[in-house]
Amino acid sequence: MTESASLYMTHPRIMVLGVQPGTPPFRIVEIDGEVIGEARAITDVLLAAAAFGITVHDLDDPDVVRWVGGDKYTWTPHR
Repeated sequence: MTESASLYMTHPRIMVLGVQPGTPPFRIVEIDGEVIGEARAITDVLLAAAAFGITVHDLDDPDVVRWVGGDKYTWTPHR
């Protein structure tokens, strides 16, 4: 099997979990496998990353950020 045929899973430093119900709804943010807080908007994710010395150039890059349960525009719970 060649490298191009093998399954490749990235392990990004930032993981944004699914939307949690609340007023307002929020998403839990993990950095380097540790829960570091809640995000209510994209800016909260960027601020958390900056606090850990991570510069995010592309929020759609799966090597940098993994969005679980939605993408960067998903901030309300699914019904």
